[in-house]
Amino acid sequence: MSRQDYQRVEQAIHFIEDNLPDQPSLGEISASVGLSEYHFQRLFRRWAGVSPKRFLEYLTAGQARRLLENSRSVLDAAFEVGLSGPSRLHDLTINIYAATPGELKRRGAGLDILFGVHSSPFGDCLLARTERGICWLSFLGPVGREEAVEELKKEWPAALLREDQAATRPLAERIFGPGAGGSPLSLFVRGTNFQIKVWEALLRIPPGAAVSYRDLAARIGSPGAARAVGRAVATNPVAFLIPCHRVLRQSGAFAGYRWGLARKKALLGWEAARREAGPGPAQARSMG
Repeated sequence: MSRQDYQRVEQAIHFIEDNLPDQPSLGEISASVGLSEYHFQRLFRRWAGVSPKRFLEYLTAGQARRLLENSRSVLDAAFEVGLSGPSRLHDLTINIYAATPGELKRRGAGLDILFGVHSSPFGDCLLARTERGICWLSFLGPVGREEAVEELKKEWPAALLREDQAATRPLAERIFGPGAGGSPLSLFVRGTNFQIKVWEALLRIPPGAAVSYRDLAARIGSPGAARAVGRAVATNPVAFLIPCHRVLRQSGAFAGYRWGLARKKALLGWEAARREAGPGPAQARSMG
């Protein structure tokens, strides 16, 4: 899928949100992105696997509340057996290796980081890796590549950063491509013990499911720390793989997202559509 394709999908989501009281027709939505109804339907089905109308049903407040309610039993099972849930695209074991206190203090000194910009179903992303694992994955915003690289530098200010598309492309293809299998993915992230605990809990939320900040706090044994959990979710340095997009407000409302609220809705709707289509042959396993 091209960069322009996702931009049109995101533009359509914005248009629908802005005109929701008027219940825009397919023709009006198509026109807002400069396409005929026929071509827009084809583009949207290729991206989401469902019609625009069906996709929008996943994005209503009522559906979000049902998503939270229906996820509780799924999450109970996932947490009890240590599974991160079913995945139609990948069979990945994701291991988190947190930086040691000494490494945190050095802020990446002596660390070589290779990065590259790659396409994904949700727009271009910046992916960075070290010898110990993926240390950064962010979606490019309106400003683009330069802003994303600056954010990476702020996360690892003392590290040696080098652009190397060839080194990061296999990981990007593994994360967003149609294939599965291979060796486990490892993440190398900087965070406090509390942040790491929250990020590990996020990995257990299955695709197409959602959890509230309050429930997530309870899952990590800190039921009164919903606000702190929210801050930890917001500082997640590895988009998509650590699925912070699967956290909603208790009411079912879509809260803010580091890489854009429209993209968060696109991620949740995309996963919900694939969950409804049925389980695939692959299943993600617990962290090592």
